[in-house]
Order: sequence, then structure tokens, then C-alpha cells
Amino acid sequence: MSGAQATPRPGEWRHRLTLLVLVVCGVAMAGYLAWSGHGYYSLPLPERPFHPMHARLRPSGEIGIRLGLLSALVFAGIYMYPLRKRWRWLQKFGATRRWLDVHIVLGLVVPLLVTVHASFKLHGLIGMAYWIMMAIVASGVAGRYLYAQIPRSVTAAELSRAELAERGEKLAEQLRRQQVFTEEELAGVTALPAGQEVEAMPLWRVLLAMISADLRRPFRVAALRRRVIAPEERLRTLGGLLPSRHAELETILSSVSAKAWLTAKILFLKRAAEIFHLWHVVHKPFSYSFAVIVAAHIILVALMGYL
Repeated sequence: MSGAQATPRPGEWRHRLTLLVLVVCGVAMAGYLAWSGHGYYSLPLPERPFHPMHARLRPSGEIGIRLGLLSALVFAGIYMYPLRKRWRWLQKFGATRRWLDVHIVLGLVVPLLVTVHASFKLHGLIGMAYWIMMAIVASGVAGRYLYAQIPRSVTAAELSRAELAERGEKLAEQLRRQQVFTEEELAGVTALPAGQEVEAMPLWRVLLAMISADLRRPFRVAALRRRVIAPEERLRTLGGLLPSRHAELETILSSVSAKAWLTAKILFLKRAAEIFHLWHVVHKPFSYSFAVIVAAHIILVALMGYL
């Protein structure tokens, strides 16, 4: 959890458990079918019809069709998130962020189910549609990352730069009172490009800079932790990446991490919003176009008598 994030709100653990159950069920189902049908899936396509499991595991087989229907149901769940924005009655149920989390998780699970449903035949027109789906999934993961770069309050209203700066100043004051690390040592954790440099960057470089800052932050904090803990503790904390048993030290490092997180968000706030807007322009048309492909596939399968 980022240091700038608050204590989980009521129902947060239930939400996280729901997400975990969805992931575990999807991975377990696809994994079990892939493992149990390995002998069939590993055969070249011309030899599969002679395998005893062909009638069940082929896309139009007993298991294949059921997996296809389950995949269609998961697809329907994915598109409930954009529909929620249009249907006011759905907005009464749950927070937008939680709907987005479910949207992302279902988007990660469905490729596993579709892969097994297609019996790992990812060639030709089907393969093209499959890789379009994978591109949309990758785009969705990127979108979730960008969404997190725009800090939001409990009411889901975008925090202003002034509010972020005020929160950052409170953390800075806390760090000025500590006597464990020098200002130079702390500055190394929050080191970022200059504001004018970020403004002049093309959007793709801004995105790389944001990702780089987020990836380097835990390692920089770990370097501070290693300065204080004993050599034998470094092994237990995986080189300082895990919390130590020193409460005062961890309180300081939590503030350091929060300050670094807020500093990055303030720096990239405007450009992150620009990237997020551009992402919407690209992601939505592809997502809706793929929904049409899925609907056409289901209709065609039904007309052919497989349903």
C-alpha cells in the first residue's frame, strides 16, 4: 500500500477477497483443464481428431462449448463497468473504483478461459481476434495504472495540486523532525525529473518516467532500511525490501515512501491526465469493436447448432 493511501474503508477486505476468489477460480479452472488435457492440446492439429478426448475438448465439444459460454458470461461482466456509467440505477451499487477492479480482474481471467476454449488453436482469423483481445487486456492493465496516477479523494473527486502539496508538506514536516536520516539521504528517495523537463517530454516518455519512478521507489526505500538494520536482518528483510522489526524506523520509512509517492503524483498529475484521456480515445473503440466480434461469434455458433 502506498504511504499516501488511507486505512482500508469498510468492506475493503471483502472486496479484495472477492477479487482473489475470481482470480483463483479462473486460474484453477483453466490450469486444471490445460493440465488434464495436455495430451490432447500438445498434438498437432491434424492428429487431434483421433484423440479420445477430441469430442469433449475441441471448441465445439462438450467442455469446449461450456467454456465458451462461461467466457461469454465473463465478457458480459467486463462490459458492465462501461454500462454502469450510462445506466444510473447501476451507480447506486458500489464505488466506481471497485467496479473498475472487478472489470480489470475479469479482463485478466477471460483470456485464460478463451485460450482453453479455443483448445490452444490461435491461428488464422481466430488467432487474429485472440491477439486483438490480448492487446485490449494489456491496454486495460495500462489504463488501471494510469487511473492510479491521478489521486482521488474518498468522494472520488480528483485531488487538486494544492491539496496534494498540502499533504506532502505535512509529511515533509514529519521527516524534518526525525533524526535517523539526513536530508541528503531522504532526497535520494524522492529524486525525480524537473517540472520543466516533464512538461517538455513527449507522452510516451512521461509514461516511462512514471513507471520508472514507481519501480525504483521500493528499492530506494530498501537502501535506506539497509543503512540502519543489522547485517543479519538484511537476509530476513530480503535486502531491506520487507519491513523490519523496528517500529520507529518503519514509521519514518512509511512517511518517506508516502512523501516520494505524493511528490511523483504532483509532478506527473497534469501529464498523467493527458495520457489517460488519450488512452480512453484508443481503448474504448477497440473494446466495443471486440464486443461486436464476440457477439457475431456467439450468433454464428448458435446458427450452426452448437448451442
